[in-house]
Amino acid sequence: MSTLKKYSSYKESGTAWLGNIPEHWESLPSKRYHRVDKSINNNKSCDNVLSLTLRGVVNNNPDSPEGMIPKDYGTYQVFEQDDLVFKLIDLENVKTSRVGLVHEKGIMSSAYIRLKIGNNVVPKFAYYYYYSLYLNQVFNNLGSGVRSTLGPTDLLEIQFVYPPEKEQTKIASFLDEKIAQIDNAIKQKEELIKILKERREIIIHKAVTQGLDSEVELKRSKFRWLEKIPKHWELKALKHVLRERNERSETGEETLFMMSQVHGLVVRSDYHDKAVVAQSSVGNKKVYKDDLVFNKLKAHLGVFAKSNIDNIGIVSPDYAVYYGKGEIIDLKYLELLFKNPIYISHFISKATGIVEGLIRLYTDDLFSLKVPIPPENEQKNILEYVNGVSLKIDKAISLEKEQIDKLKEYKSTLIDSCVTGKVKVPTV
Repeated sequence: MSTLKKYSSYKESGTAWLGNIPEHWESLPSKRYHRVDKSINNNKSCDNVLSLTLRGVVNNNPDSPEGMIPKDYGTYQVFEQDDLVFKLIDLENVKTSRVGLVHEKGIMSSAYIRLKIGNNVVPKFAYYYYYSLYLNQVFNNLGSGVRSTLGPTDLLEIQFVYPPEKEQTKIASFLDEKIAQIDNAIKQKEELIKILKERREIIIHKAVTQGLDSEVELKRSKFRWLEKIPKHWELKALKHVLRERNERSETGEETLFMMSQVHGLVVRSDYHDKAVVAQSSVGNKKVYKDDLVFNKLKAHLGVFAKSNIDNIGIVSPDYAVYYGKGEIIDLKYLELLFKNPIYISHFISKATGIVEGLIRLYTDDLFSLKVPIPPENEQKNILEYVNGVSLKIDKAISLEKEQIDKLKEYKSTLIDSCVTGKVKVPTV
């Protein structure tokens, strides 16, 4: 950004969020340049269905569609190449797309707004301009109503900047090149994060199933899904390793815990202060520090977590709470073991389906499962090793995520600065 120069003179745009613009640019309501159009797909066919996604406008595969599928496509509207499409409903939802440039003729939901770009306006420049408003949450600040929505009339009242056409082309081409470079850098870092996570899983899996000694003699476990374990390790059914804790809250006043796939067992209010909970927590299950907690309805996700919370808390009756019989010195070992894909696949085979996306694994079925038990000193060494490796990999992942955030911030700043004239795009 520091290498980009400013224009020689500026003027007031008359719009607070837009600020000053180059002296020779225009700034008028969007309706002076563009128009809203709506052409309904009367033939009801589903030829070339398009969708607005966070990746932009994409061709929606009818065999594997993204989003809701209508009974027919008679209410869909026709979009032409170089139209802009806007989704300006429920603006408080920051994790959804808001604006896209249509790459070819197709049909899209009638809930979208179709903007026909005016003469002497470069479609890609207009896209980058409105996309900048989305990134800077201008739409959100202008939205109204319970769901915070902008209608077509509201959109046409939004100020649009108008540089000379040649300048629009130059800005759009410059941004195409730079955004492609930024997106490629982000993609590479996301791939690295994926590799780091996979590496962590491999290391943990090997450590908890085969120990740390690469030269140790192995034996077959008699279970195809578990493969081999060190010869001196024992295999025991979980009923000999764990007991189920079934203490219930009499008042429901204990701290309410919840399971997070990312953070483990956490205090619910720390993560979901507005979450809907049961009117009464009386009868919820008690959890003590070092207990192993299991969301029985999500066996297919391996949602186990050892409690590291000092005080006694309570969890949903749909959870199971276990404590050790002494065979395992730290139930963190079982948490790591049970998050392994090998064990998760076995949980699924033992579980009972309830509804789509939810299966229940009962304690009797879980307790019939056999687990490898290393000697106590090895358990301790394995946990220390895994913790050390996890800390290093987590730090590396955190650094990559920070750089991704900075790249996204730079992308947003670059687009905004170019389309509003805060900087002058160099002539190639």
